[in-house]
Amino acid sequence: MYAVSLGAGLRRAHLPFAKSEWFGDSRSMRMRLFVFLAAGLMVAGCGKKDAAPTAQATNEPAGPNALTAPVDYLGAVGQAKKHSEKVIDTAALNQTIMLFNAQEERYPKDLNELVTMKYLPSVPKPPYGMKFDYNAKSGTLKVVKAQ
Repeated sequence: MYAVSLGAGLRRAHLPFAKSEWFGDSRSMRMRLFVFLAAGLMVAGCGKKDAAPTAQATNEPAGPNALTAPVDYLGAVGQAKKHSEKVIDTAALNQTIMLFNAQEERYPKDLNELVTMKYLPSVPKPPYGMKFDYNAKSGTLKVVKAQ
C-alpha cells in the first residue's frame, strides 16, 4: 500500500492518508468542515439552560441611578476626602512622634506635648466623626471613630 521511490536516498513517500481521493478537492473539504462546525454549534447551543435568577424584593437599588448619580458622586468624594485627611494627618503625626522620640529619647506623654515642646504649631483636628487614639508607651497613633 505504501509506495516509496528511492533514488539517492528516500525522496518521497506516498502514504494512504495523504491521498487526495480520501479528502476530495479543497471545495468539498471546506463544505465538510462547514457542515461539521455548524453541527457542533447546534449541539452546543441546544444544551439545558439554567433558569433565570428571580428578582428578589429588596429596598436596595439595583444599580447606579442617573437621578442619584450627583449625590452618589459627592458622597464618594466626601469619603475619599475624609480618608485622605486621616492618612495624611496620621502620617505627619507619626513622623513628628518619631522625631520627638529620636531627640528626647522617649515618647511624648500626649499629643499636646508635641505642641508645648514646639514640635508642632498645633495638634491637627481629626476628620469629622473620628478621634486620635495615642498610646504613649509604644508611641503609636491610630484614628478611630469617635463614640
